[in-house]
Amino acid sequence: MTENPWKTLGITNIYENPWIKLEHHDIVNPAGKDGIYSIVHFKNLAIGIIPIDKEGNTWIVGQYRYALKEYSWEIPMGGGLIGIDTLESAQRELKEETGLQAKKWTNILKIHTSNSVTDEAGYVFLAENLTEGETEFEETEVLQIKKLPFQAVLNMVMSGEITDSLSIAGILKAARILGY
Repeated sequence: MTENPWKTLGITNIYENPWIKLEHHDIVNPAGKDGIYSIVHFKNLAIGIIPIDKEGNTWIVGQYRYALKEYSWEIPMGGGLIGIDTLESAQRELKEETGLQAKKWTNILKIHTSNSVTDEAGYVFLAENLTEGETEFEETEVLQIKKLPFQAVLNMVMSGEITDSLSIAGILKAARILGY
């Protein structure tokens, strides 16, 4: 079934800031009953990058995530403005967080991060033919950067040490593409 079985009766904007908007929807559900639904709209796309060097190493970044109240290891990632080319956003984020630049870029994944409550889309790129440079952290970023063999990062996913959804999906897809 590809037709929309939901009916929207009304939408109320509950909260909005520069990054998100929260909406309350009065709906009729697929069973024909009145109900409610809440949707978080992100004003940016989620953009992740898996840089791979000639030796099969990759870079991950660690940071304390305020919402989770815990430290998180992730692929380099950030927000890309909707309407801006995702590749341009990926190139900016890789440079900001790792100092790396890449000559070869491949978009390997589109993902919906939590499709029951948000319409957020994420994209992951494989970045190759790398050159190193200086990072350009944003004021909210206190990052630790690790260069590791890709297999070690894949092991971190499999052991549960990496829990970020965009990172997990991207690393698993890259593993398949790279033959791990």
